[in-house]
Amino acid sequence: MGFSSNKLTYPHAHKSEQKDDYHGVTVADPYRWLENPDSEATQAWIAAQNEVTGNYLASIDAKKKIQQRLTQLWDYEKYGSPFQRGDRYFYFKNDGLQNQSVLYTLNSLEDEPKVLLDPNTLSEDGTVALSGLSISDDGNWLAYGLSTAGSDWIEYRVKDIETKEDRADCLKWIKFSGASWTKDNQGFFYSRYDEPNEQTKLEDVNYCQKLYYHSLGTIQSEDTLIYDRPDRKEWGFSGGVTEDGRYLIISVWLGTDSKNLVFYQDLEQPDSEVIELISEFEASYDVIDNDQDIFWIQTDLNAPRGKIIAIDLNKPEKANWREIIPEAPETLEGVGILNNQFVANYLQDARSQIKIFNLDGSFVREIELPGIGSAGGFGGKREDTETFYTFTGFTTPATIYRYDMITGESQLFRQPQVDFNPNDYETRQVFYPSKDGTKIPMFITHKKGIKLDSNNPTYLYAYGGFNISLTPNFSISNLVWLEMGGIYAVANLRGGGEYGEAWHQGGMKDKKQNVFDDFIAAGEWLIKNKYTRTDKLAIAGGSNGGLLVGACMVQRPELFAAALPAVGVLDMLRFHKFTIGWAWCSEYGDPDNEIDFKTLYAYSPLHNLQEGTAYPATMITTADTDDRVVPAHSFKFAAALQAAHQGDKPVLIRIETKAGHGAGKPTTKVIEEVADKWAFLVANLDLDQTKGADCKKVRAR
Repeated sequence: MGFSSNKLTYPHAHKSEQKDDYHGVTVADPYRWLENPDSEATQAWIAAQNEVTGNYLASIDAKKKIQQRLTQLWDYEKYGSPFQRGDRYFYFKNDGLQNQSVLYTLNSLEDEPKVLLDPNTLSEDGTVALSGLSISDDGNWLAYGLSTAGSDWIEYRVKDIETKEDRADCLKWIKFSGASWTKDNQGFFYSRYDEPNEQTKLEDVNYCQKLYYHSLGTIQSEDTLIYDRPDRKEWGFSGGVTEDGRYLIISVWLGTDSKNLVFYQDLEQPDSEVIELISEFEASYDVIDNDQDIFWIQTDLNAPRGKIIAIDLNKPEKANWREIIPEAPETLEGVGILNNQFVANYLQDARSQIKIFNLDGSFVREIELPGIGSAGGFGGKREDTETFYTFTGFTTPATIYRYDMITGESQLFRQPQVDFNPNDYETRQVFYPSKDGTKIPMFITHKKGIKLDSNNPTYLYAYGGFNISLTPNFSISNLVWLEMGGIYAVANLRGGGEYGEAWHQGGMKDKKQNVFDDFIAAGEWLIKNKYTRTDKLAIAGGSNGGLLVGACMVQRPELFAAALPAVGVLDMLRFHKFTIGWAWCSEYGDPDNEIDFKTLYAYSPLHNLQEGTAYPATMITTADTDDRVVPAHSFKFAAALQAAHQGDKPVLIRIETKAGHGAGKPTTKVIEEVADKWAFLVANLDLDQTKGADCKKVRAR
């Protein structure tokens, strides 16, 4: 049995009598049963939904050609920046359509590279992915983490780089942790949780992380517990060894808040205590490096866009902290040290700006970048005089440059060959007013010569949360959209990190509605300026961006023709009850707090659907093994939306199998999902009637 919305008949989802009392407010939760992903009822519902969605997408003529073009364009060599450990270089490369990129090693950049680790050999379908690696200083040992089916749970192993053989070392129940080797190359620090219930490990909450040291050649049960705080179950620990090997730096995190603590341990003193250097959650502190007892730290304390300070461990009181590089008009994203100089990565209106300073804070130069885009890399050791960086833009594939720290010269190292002409496209940045008058930046990319006649299909994308910045980035999937005559717009909403911590705080907790207002205003600006019109406008976002799309389509259903919420946080009253969801209370607020509840309930997408409303054409996407944002969010929202929706536009959910939140997803699955996404928009934005689109390529039934 099911129910019909014009041509589509949706699978039946029974409504239970489940009701909950939130601070005196009774809230119905009729689809609570969908929170159990393994029940027979949920499994049957998933299968029925995927059948409806699969049949709908298969009926779109354009899908096959879109998938062919995606595959054709995707098939080019993709390189990562080389980096050096000991006497060896390492880099990642994907031949084109490999499900996972391969790690290579070589003794010099002119040598023949050798495969060190090929994740494609670890599973037939490419769903085992590399999720972290750390190479010892001498270049002899590789500690690497593997994730299966996109899960956040990681298993670490150790490989002998010379022989390419795996050792017996096997470390389990690791989440949200890397590995950091000691200077003697005999072991590494990592963080783990207690062994979970095997049946419910993808849903159960994660508390009480512990920091351990693993000595090579030993079993995990013999690992040394370095630090834990059973009295602070929400605290997480990230351990990193300073380049000189003397100190273990312990960054203590609480939820997803950027505010953290900094502890340290003197590794030269046997059995030394862990010392609390910064013991208040009042700002973010990132230890860049040290010079003996002096720690250089990037912080936003009294500097929301970031600065660099120095703390002397012999005089650690705040009154003795020294400012090395003051806050700038731009936002400081990250800092490294090369050639005994700071390499500082800034954002200026959401695009990269790289500046070099001496260790005393004096300015040396700004690196001249190839254009408007995003630069990353600049890895290496403190004495290194050369490094590599990548530069990318919306129509510039990731290009690698070799940089000489002494002369300041950049040399092209590797440039990918993609089957398109970037000169056919253009990107501009505009600033539009939000509801309260705040100026919001937005990048708009399209074919050159496009007519502003309101007829252009437009894909509006954003995130708006967790201090994360959206910067220009090349994407084959977006390129296919542009080829079809589409416009790609990226709005840099409040809640992100583009303008520092004040920008972030302007879109979190009780100010979250600002983020939705910013996104809605972006759509209205694009319509007002004749880039598009309502029946040509699609909105999309993933994770926190999925929440963004869900909230905006519920608040302004008439403004958008299509909505694509991916792996979204859509139930704002129960997000904290699964896996690491409790950690997001620092961003969203806590539903168990009465004041926060009122804010969350007011915009929670699941709880603000109105029966009899015509919602945009919607394709919700999630995955069965997503243990970051559990699929129950998407399941419940889909069931409720299908029941409430009144109109002939489709409301679908696409549930990927053997996939997680997105990281490590194999190429084949990515291409399939993108083809489905563009086909869905072709059918629902009437793309074949749009001027500038190639009707032969994209005609839909």
